[in-house]
Amino acid sequence: MSESDNTGFEVFCGLDVGKSVHHACALDRAGKRLHDKPLPNDEAALTEVFTRLTEHGRTLVVVDQPASIGALAVAAARSLGIEVAYLPGLAMRRIADLHPGQGKTDARDAHVIADAARTVPHTLRRVGTDDETLAELTVLAGYDDDLTAQSTRLTNRLRDALLHVHPALERLLGPRLDRGGVLDLLATAPTPQALRDLGEAVIAAAMRPRSPRLAKTLPATIPAALDTQTVVVPGTAAFGRVIAGVATQLREVRIERDTLAAELEDLLETHPLARVLTSCSTIPVAGPARSPRARCTPQPWPTHRSPPPPTPSAKQEKRRIESRKSSGHTR
Repeated sequence: MSESDNTGFEVFCGLDVGKSVHHACALDRAGKRLHDKPLPNDEAALTEVFTRLTEHGRTLVVVDQPASIGALAVAAARSLGIEVAYLPGLAMRRIADLHPGQGKTDARDAHVIADAARTVPHTLRRVGTDDETLAELTVLAGYDDDLTAQSTRLTNRLRDALLHVHPALERLLGPRLDRGGVLDLLATAPTPQALRDLGEAVIAAAMRPRSPRLAKTLPATIPAALDTQTVVVPGTAAFGRVIAGVATQLREVRIERDTLAAELEDLLETHPLARVLTSCSTIPVAGPARSPRARCTPQPWPTHRSPPPPTPSAKQEKRRIESRKSSGHTR
């Protein structure tokens, strides 16, 4: 937010946000305190204070955290037509060093925020619709991280259970647990004997709705894998209960991830800088494109430009070699 953006504000309300209670400090243009009290993180209390401050003129609310514990304060202010900004943590710490006092208290931090809005408005960042979109993307991407971790845990647990009961069956089905038809099959027939009882035709029918292509080839290989083991491992019935339950959970997690990926893509398309954001790893994107090691794609060196000049060390090395040649000390 530039200084010109702050022109016309008569009240600067700084909020040091907290989980249950914020601290609000409001200053006028001259730096006079209009309000300096704890403020409950409650819609009614927030609305009352913000409404009272607007009686003194056009108001700007500044928070030190616009998401999570500060989200309600931002929403309450915006519902009243009050503009909202936030002061980044690094800027706040630097500005706080210029204020008297060494103790860190909520009241002091709120005053620092309000005074920064009044005196150094260029340090603020406006909380707009684009910021809300990014906040929503971050929240949903965090949820996708949770689902990814849960999917990995359930997959490992399912493969371990299959390995205990029937190693050959685990070698056949374990690498295919990302296929919906395989999870449907294990949820229906979680033990080797249950799979034998189904038969090839019923196995194919169970897999076909979500894995139609795999249902044409995999069912024929399952009986052969089952026939490699005739003994029943102790605890197979109990493991069957585990396999069925874990397969069902994993199936639901995978469906939720697919649904979430579609929602993230729709949400990202509403952002004006969607193409730029998706080219960088710092912006949450679900699915294969959301790689933690992805980076902005580097542009190739333009063909119409000359190569970059050699570094000083390369020049020095070249002069050293030429000097040795001229003196007859070549290697």
